Amino acid sequence: MSPRLVDALGTYCPVPMALAGRAAVDLPPGEVIELLADDPLIEVDLPAWCHARGHALDSLHHDGDIYRARIRVAAGRSP
Repeated sequence: MSPRLVDALGTYCPVPMALAGRAAVDLPPGEVIELLADDPLIEVDLPAWCHARGHALDSLHHDGDIYRARIRVAAGRSP
């Protein structure tokens, strides 16, 4: 299955995590969310958010001003 794309470009924290959380609720454990963001705070906030909810942050990198993250959804997930 393809990753669920969550486009959070143009938003600021905590909006990217809220959008990813809404996507996670609809996905079974083990599925992947691909998050696009341009808020540099994502580098700090997203790993903490994933850790707090049990999701795995498979990758987080940026190309220019765009950050791209891959989040693996955990069982018992919550927004």
